[in-house]
Amino acid sequence: MDFTSIACAALLALPVVALVALAHRLGLLYQLFHKVDPQSPRHGGELVAEVLKSHGVRFVFTLAGGHISPVLVASEKVGIRVVDTRHEATAVFAADAVSRISGRIGVAVVTAGPGVTNTVTAVKNAQMAESPLLLIGGAAASLQKGRGALQDIDQLSLFRTLCKVTTSVRTVRDIVPTLRKAIATAQSGTPGPVFVELPIDVLYPFHVVQKEITGTKSARGLRGKVVQWYLQNYIRNLFAGAWDPQDVSPLPVKVPLATEDEVQRCAELLSRATKPLVLVGSQALLPPTPAEELREALEALGVPCYLGGAARGLLPPNSPILLRQNRREALREADLVLLAGAVCDFRLSYGRLFGRGAAIVAVNRDREQLLRNSDVFWKARLAVQGDAASFVVRLARSLPGYGCSGEWLQRLRERERSKEQENREKAAIPTEQHLNPLELLQVLDELLPPESLLVADGGDFVGTAAYIVRPRRPLAWLDPGPFGTLGVGGGFALGAKLCRPEAEVWVLYGDGSLGYSIMEFDTFVRHKVPVIALVGNDACWSQIAREQVALLGSGVACALHYLGYHLVAEALGAKGFMVGRQDRERLGSVIRAAQDSCRGGHPVLLNALIGRTGFRDGAISV
Repeated sequence: MDFTSIACAALLALPVVALVALAHRLGLLYQLFHKVDPQSPRHGGELVAEVLKSHGVRFVFTLAGGHISPVLVASEKVGIRVVDTRHEATAVFAADAVSRISGRIGVAVVTAGPGVTNTVTAVKNAQMAESPLLLIGGAAASLQKGRGALQDIDQLSLFRTLCKVTTSVRTVRDIVPTLRKAIATAQSGTPGPVFVELPIDVLYPFHVVQKEITGTKSARGLRGKVVQWYLQNYIRNLFAGAWDPQDVSPLPVKVPLATEDEVQRCAELLSRATKPLVLVGSQALLPPTPAEELREALEALGVPCYLGGAARGLLPPNSPILLRQNRREALREADLVLLAGAVCDFRLSYGRLFGRGAAIVAVNRDREQLLRNSDVFWKARLAVQGDAASFVVRLARSLPGYGCSGEWLQRLRERERSKEQENREKAAIPTEQHLNPLELLQVLDELLPPESLLVADGGDFVGTAAYIVRPRRPLAWLDPGPFGTLGVGGGFALGAKLCRPEAEVWVLYGDGSLGYSIMEFDTFVRHKVPVIALVGNDACWSQIAREQVALLGSGVACALHYLGYHLVAEALGAKGFMVGRQDRERLGSVIRAAQDSCRGGHPVLLNALIGRTGFRDGAISV
């Protein structure tokens, strides 16, 4: 065959190829092999619910909207508890708390447009806290995007820098595989949030979508008939194969692990150290290693430990290796520091706290976090990209009979006791007005039961509490993480109490941060979620005012009022208490009364009027 014949054959084939490509794009080829059932009452929300149920999801947090109604109704039908909040950010914070405490994916479902944009801060907080969660957002029908549909915006662009995956589902048959992949991605590697957009036309039944898209008038003229055919084909392709059987089970989750050589190298470094220290960060509490197994490994090693973030409570309050005070001094003296999920960011002064010549072993799932500020202020002797918890467990197993220097541990323990005695003395000093916050928090610490869980939402008051109040068990302390977000309290408490109904859940609020989620007391009441909020009410954004006034000579925008927040809680159906200077001698009895009310099924807000101390002078606010 000569060149001319080949060229002619190619030219003749081009229209055929173009037609096949067009047929594929329009879904005509798929429709040849997969049926469409226009009479089926089923809808895409049912597929969403099936996937969530198969992944062990027990709660869906939401704020209602028409774009997402099928998901909420179907979830309720399969036994998933649908919990509606008063703000979409709270729904995401609650999902975040569920994922941290339960180890399962937390799920929030929000409506299109403003419902989605209201979640941005909460999603960013989850990203920085490395918390796996699934955000499902409603959206305008795919065919109507960019045409002025209600609440239609480019939602995917908002989340591309915030989420590990952002995707929009185009057909009903794609719901299941898209959600399975998104959930596995959220939980794999360095965990984080994922965003799945579900346009309204993949969620409602065929007859509803058909009516909304094609209308009721018959087409006129050639152009009208072509448009009508296109719309009908669009709908048929949307639902083609929608109800074919699909696997809804979870996909495997991939967790990076250290090599045996890396574990052995760390063991050798630890064996030679005389003043070792372990810093455990939130990442070490991620699945799959159980918290109890990690605790046993730390106790077997016997190395002094500082616990940060979600790791607080990993060791019991009376553990001989647990340290909370004088961390800066200990880091200066240590000759080996194991960063087990801890990061050299502002919380560790960017790595400037380590002593010269100290061997630093860093273990982190995320490469960037692993080497944050390295070769600037510090340098790792051993950097391991892998799961911190399993690394510590394997390290302990590789060193049977290892014993940390008793002299080193004793020195640190003596400093610890001295600092805590100093704090007790400061707590006994009356403030100029109202209650001393240290004394208030010490009384609370004495009365916390073993099954308690603490949520931290505030600046100055919460910063003080971190040194005074002791979590009683693993995963019993929830704070926002490195993003320092205010407003997490309502959502975190909601998710925590639902996951652990037997726990006494306390939210430690500053009076500033309380303003973000006080309306969620309505949510607590409606959904019968009894939690206790302790508000450190000093009528000020104190963490900011402390430095602003000292450096710039003005307290502008920092002043609040001593308000009756307990009355707001009562108006929403909760129980309210207020304590001030006159109640100093009966703080214990008031806290017990709050605990009794909570055990009786009532959400409680304890409004504590507090004065100012110098306890946190020098603490950073930027």
